[in-house]
Amino acid sequence: MKVLTLKRVAMTEDATFGVLIDEPSTPFCLTLEKPWRDNRPNISSIPAGEYLAKRVVRIKFGLTYEILEVPNRTNILIHKGNFSDETSGCILLGESFEDTLSKDGSKIVTGVMSSGKAYSEFITRLKNAEYFKLVIRNA
Repeated sequence: MKVLTLKRVAMTEDATFGVLIDEPSTPFCLTLEKPWRDNRPNISSIPAGEYLAKRVVRIKFGLTYEILEVPNRTNILIHKGNFSDETSGCILLGESFEDTLSKDGSKIVTGVMSSGKAYSEFITRLKNAEYFKLVIRNA
């Protein structure tokens, strides 16, 4: 079974940043999640650990993968997106980090750019795998 490792490299009050690695050792894209908020649904990243991810199709996201058996959580997906306010606890993929003004213009926020390109590579690397193992490690 394919194994991908998400290595979280930084956490702020607004987001969690990481690198996705195709095991045994090939980093291929960046990740953006909600900040850690005690695993509360819709506002927190998920706990570090090992999970099974299943290929699913969702109306909003099309072909994607759902992370299964997250304690007290459901519908955690890996999908396209640029900023932590574009996710309800899912994992976003990108090719680079970039600072920009928040939507309300009140502060600088960091997002992931080229999300579509990163997502395409993610799907290609999985080669239509029905499942894969996701290992999440905190810095």
